[in-house]
Amino acid sequence: MNWNVYFSEKAGKQAKKLNKRIISILDLLVSDLRQNGAAPGKGWPNYGKLTGRKADIRHCHLTKGKPTYVCCWELVDKQKKLIEVNYVGTHEKAPY
Repeated sequence: MNWNVYFSEKAGKQAKKLNKRIISILDLLVSDLRQNGAAPGKGWPNYGKLTGRKADIRHCHLTKGKPTYVCCWELVDKQKKLIEVNYVGTHEKAPY
């Protein structure tokens, strides 16, 4: 059974502002999250769980260089298989 991945209102607005190349990479990540859950398959640069938080929040880089784009998501409910993408944008403004 696939995981349900949804965007927070803020992340949805952020995603609409990205260029087509970044959006296509984000689509690949979302597809991977739907198939594999909160821990996507190998190959996502700088993937990791953010420590020191109560919630299970993870992130990875979508691109390298300047600017670096990242995506952050939270495992909302493991039993219901829910993942919320809560940030998509540049590394400088990431919530970590």
